[in-house]
Amino acid sequence: MTERPRRSCLSVPGSSPKMLGKAAGLPADEVFMDLEDSVAPMAKEEARGNIIQALKEGDWTGKTVVVRVNAVSTRWCHRDVIEIVENAGQFLDCLMVPKVENAHEVAFVSTLLDQVEATIGLDRRLGLEIQIETATGLTNIDDIATASDRAETLIFGPADMSASLGLPTVTAGLPMPGYPGDHWHHVLMTILIAARNAGLQAIDGPYLVIKDLDGFRDMSMQARALGYDGKWALHPGQIDVLNEVFTPTQEEFDKAEAILEAYAHATDVDLTGAVMFGTEMIDEASRKMAEQLATRGRAAGMDRHKVLDDFLIAQGEGQ
Repeated sequence: MTERPRRSCLSVPGSSPKMLGKAAGLPADEVFMDLEDSVAPMAKEEARGNIIQALKEGDWTGKTVVVRVNAVSTRWCHRDVIEIVENAGQFLDCLMVPKVENAHEVAFVSTLLDQVEATIGLDRRLGLEIQIETATGLTNIDDIATASDRAETLIFGPADMSASLGLPTVTAGLPMPGYPGDHWHHVLMTILIAARNAGLQAIDGPYLVIKDLDGFRDMSMQARALGYDGKWALHPGQIDVLNEVFTPTQEEFDKAEAILEAYAHATDVDLTGAVMFGTEMIDEASRKMAEQLATRGRAAGMDRHKVLDDFLIAQGEGQ
């Protein structure tokens, strides 16, 4: 699997040439151009042309570039895939497939991509991002996550999931009054576990109250605390919050790198399987935790500020 930075995933309606034109210059890790829910049925075919033009004319250097097609159950999906990939596939990294409920839907898009890529001689293999938005999709999630080796992410869709579950709300993504805790915890953890089991990234969905940056930050921090790799942004003003929240702090990054250094010395030089890191005992499990955090920091362009001795001296262990 290609693991791309996806701290911030900006949604851009395919029906808005103005928004599409601005997206390339924004600091989001990923931009996905939408043909689905943000585009009216009568505007979907025109939106394809808008997206193709934006893909060709924009400078997408350094970004993960994605198009969200319509659901496989709709009449637009196959033409979305064919027209977008035939005309601008060389500028794409992935297609996003919404409202996935069964593994065969992923297999359909993957096979269609096989055919289109072969027909046009595309010199890259596009990935798939998969949205879980219904009770049926959540029930079948493990089969869905492993349905194609093109898959790169599982994405939580709170609005359609709210409708599917019959929740008493019309604003998805917010805490639920009357429930003593996070009513999405089970859903988020189910998606996360299925994603990690399949070797995929896990992405949280949107927060619809776009001017409430404090609430947005709180929900983003909860997703990050669970282990999610990123979250959607519906407005450019949300991007900086996501890039901050889903990037390790400098202290976290430095400690992770120091643990990796200390453990490498212990195993390669001292030939021990566990070692004291200041007041902590670290072992192979510690290395795995440190590696995933350090990898996120490196992907975000972080540089190490503290060396190993800094941590040991702070705990009275250094020279």
